[in-house]
Amino acid sequence: MKGKTMRIEKGCLNDINELECLYNDLNDYLETHINFPGWKKGIYPVKETALEGIKEGNLFVIKNDRHIVGSLILRHEPEPAYSSADWKIELEYKDIFVVYTFAVHPLYLKQGVGKALMDFVIQYSKDMNIKAIRLDVYEKNIPAISLYKKYGFQYIDTVDLGYSEYGLDKFELYQKLL
Repeated sequence: MKGKTMRIEKGCLNDINELECLYNDLNDYLETHINFPGWKKGIYPVKETALEGIKEGNLFVIKNDRHIVGSLILRHEPEPAYSSADWKIELEYKDIFVVYTFAVHPLYLKQGVGKALMDFVIQYSKDMNIKAIRLDVYEKNIPAISLYKKYGFQYIDTVDLGYSEYGLDKFELYQKLL
């Protein structure tokens, strides 16, 4: 991506097929490499994941020239298991963004897309007067955990999000106060 202009914008219905391809390409890649996030084709993420984010108005895409190279969803709603954690600060979720479906196309891994998305999340959150960013990450997703820690996210707790049928028992919760 060096030398290419990346831009981040809200996803729209015209992006849906390309987002579905991004998810499928990423899941195909994860099947043949170390599957750090534990995602599975046809289960998560899928086209409906993107449709829901677009309808809610909180799915963002990062494009180089014309192609989507990554995406994420920012919501004010946490996973139910978040309520069992001690976040060390009392905030209402209207003042919090929770990061969902942080995805980078496999052809663009290690090219700064994840960093650009994380820079965006932090700046956009500040612009929206958000007080904290929270997220969960599969405990064995070392690359993502490393990225989040570089950006100052603090480990909060390890919880079960209810995905053990897919072999995903433990998720780490992280928070960055703004």
